Amino acid sequence: MESIDLVPQTDPASALDPAAVAALVRRVRGPVLLPGDDGYDAERSGFQLARRHRPAVIVGARSADDVAAAVAFAGDQGLPVAVQATGHGLSAVTDGGLLISTRRMSGVRVDAAAGTARVEAGAVWGRVVEAAAPHGLAPLNGSSPGVGVVSYTLGGGVGVLARTYGFAADRVRSVDLVTADARQLHVTAEGDPELFGALLGGGHGLGVVTAMEFALVPVARLYGGQLVFAGEQLDRVLEAYLTWTDAVPDELTSSVALIAYPDLPQLPEALRGRYLVQIRIAYTGSAEEGERLVAPLRAVGPRVSDDLREMPYAESGTIHRDPSDPHAYDGDNALLGGLDAAALRRVAALTGPAAPVMTVVQLNHLGGALARGGGAVGHRDARWALRLLSPLTGDDADAALATVRALHAEALAAVAPWRLGRSVNFLFGSHGQRPDAEDVARSVHDAEEHRRLTELKAAHDPENLFRFHPAAAADRAPATTAVPAVTH
Repeated sequence: MESIDLVPQTDPASALDPAAVAALVRRVRGPVLLPGDDGYDAERSGFQLARRHRPAVIVGARSADDVAAAVAFAGDQGLPVAVQATGHGLSAVTDGGLLISTRRMSGVRVDAAAGTARVEAGAVWGRVVEAAAPHGLAPLNGSSPGVGVVSYTLGGGVGVLARTYGFAADRVRSVDLVTADARQLHVTAEGDPELFGALLGGGHGLGVVTAMEFALVPVARLYGGQLVFAGEQLDRVLEAYLTWTDAVPDELTSSVALIAYPDLPQLPEALRGRYLVQIRIAYTGSAEEGERLVAPLRAVGPRVSDDLREMPYAESGTIHRDPSDPHAYDGDNALLGGLDAAALRRVAALTGPAAPVMTVVQLNHLGGALARGGGAVGHRDARWALRLLSPLTGDDADAALATVRALHAEALAAVAPWRLGRSVNFLFGSHGQRPDAEDVARSVHDAEEHRRLTELKAAHDPENLFRFHPAAAADRAPATTAVPAVTH
């Protein structure tokens, strides 16, 4: 699928100082690319094809020194900075500025004796899972092996083991950070507790993270997989699931997804044109106890498929089966303090087979260890995360985006009585370009935490160099706007 490129097309490099660019090229090990250069389009593209950065200059960083050089150049030239690793969830897309691409910084090192992993800025979760598995260890990774570790973690990180072990951010030991004045810091809870805590849930607007060390957990296997029901059983499944989650132990993390699959030949025949309800299970206890726990769900009725099984943790990416091919999409979410089946049925009615666009609905069961911990992760008391994602298709990109956002807004209105805010990890589109960008920014944390992050942002980045982030437009993001994590 081609990128829709929902950004004006101008010549962002026209005002650059050629001598300064030449000096940057000499200083960094990675490539320096301008619009029109071979590799420029590939470097600015990520998993999210709906939008691409169109920077004045790209630095394909190979090291923390490259990142520092790029930040210093941007400061000297008055260019705002964006960062991209995998490009799953883009920061606010810009026409101009400097883009630091970190995908070449993909190192992963596991210290089995210490039970830790150190990863570079461009590493993806699949590599960490693979490196930890031979030692009987696991990271607190997300459902997709291809998502970048660093930005996922800076946004909190609700993963496969979330209710058992909490947010990925809760396990971080240290962060290597390039600041707005191009200094390289090693940030720890002991050395700078305020900055360290703000990074873990407050995110990339405070600098560019070049590496991170975090604790692993002793998990070598899981009982997990999917129970898939036909859409005709929707009401019974939702009632049973909401009741069931009231009593499950913290060792069980689950979600339910509602997907109306289009009738397309590239889809497996079992999915084409079907509306399915998928319950995803990850349980760290025994398979025997797992079978007992899921029995009430199986009792709902016949399943389209049922692949619950004991598996090595290295196969945890098969539980959700997230798409691995880049595509264009937009999404939104709500963190909820409660929920009832009637509201969830309303969401299903709006987003099901009769909806104007395909919408994947996912309801994550929260609580457990997620409710405990520190850092700047917002709304830890949420019991649910309701996530909406829709592909963007057709020739009229603006019309497609408007349709999707109107549908998502209507669906999320059904859960308004329980809404606490948003999770920055699940802001799948470029929210900085929304007319309600400031409201989105404020929804990620409560008012006091938002104020604290705003003050830290102003102190650590007074010129607002790192202004591109999911919840504030680049052209109206003053240094006094709090910056949630860039989910790149």
